[in-house]
Amino acid sequence: MALALDAWGEPPARLHPVVWMGNYLKWARQQWRGQTPFLQLAEGTLTWTLGAVISAAAGQQARRLPWWAQGVLLKPLLARRALFDAVREVHSALAHDDLPEARRLLSWHLVSRDTAELSACEVAGAAIESLAENLSDSLIAPLLAYRVGGLRLAAFYRYANTADAMWGYRTPELEWAGKSAARTDDLLNLAPSRLTALCALVVAGQPKAWRVWWRDRCTTTSPNAGHPMSAFAGALGIRLDKRVVYTLNPAGRSPCAADLPRALQLAERTFGLALLVLLVKGKSRA
Repeated sequence: MALALDAWGEPPARLHPVVWMGNYLKWARQQWRGQTPFLQLAEGTLTWTLGAVISAAAGQQARRLPWWAQGVLLKPLLARRALFDAVREVHSALAHDDLPEARRLLSWHLVSRDTAELSACEVAGAAIESLAENLSDSLIAPLLAYRVGGLRLAAFYRYANTADAMWGYRTPELEWAGKSAARTDDLLNLAPSRLTALCALVVAGQPKAWRVWWRDRCTTTSPNAGHPMSAFAGALGIRLDKRVVYTLNPAGRSPCAADLPRALQLAERTFGLALLVLLVKGKSRA
């Protein structure tokens, strides 16, 4: 039900629980006053915990609803169509040689880094990196959370992931205040990131992709993002890099606009296999 509803797109912002989470996180950040690392850590942890409790409690209230109602509530915690459409928009701009628009769309939809100076190859690569990472974070992870703990855990996961996206930066203001959010998101994504990578490697069916993943999976600063990204890099035969930060599959060729449809196809097949794994697991538990 959730995936069927996702085909219709996102609900209005005023009805979207992830928007509510984001609004709370913005408000909480405005309340911080700590000047020392200890106080910043305490404020960040306390305000993060309050939002986590509210999110989990809201999901818990839906535990006795019929399956179709739970599907309706689960849908806003997923972002399949939004993710795939965003990558398609970047591909369209690149295919029409509109690099400024491709940079704008990439920054608007997919990445937080500065895109103003990125080349066309770097834009294509960043879009593929975001597709691989968010396939795990925004789709497979919430479905796995729902399978394990119902709407309560799915809502908690989406809140934790949103908090990390907004607070999980190594800036003077967020280094300590956002630490609880960042570490919790790292923990929650250990399993889904690896499931995503393994499913991508299986559907790709290329021994070289396994070697690339095994060698480069820990290259990124995140303990999780490198798994699906390196799997995609190896499966597509391309080099994915972020300037002065990491390089995945350095022997691969530079990505181009034509690689984005290939990456989308790989993502679709990866998700199909992951969904099958989750459904089989659910059947065995029944």
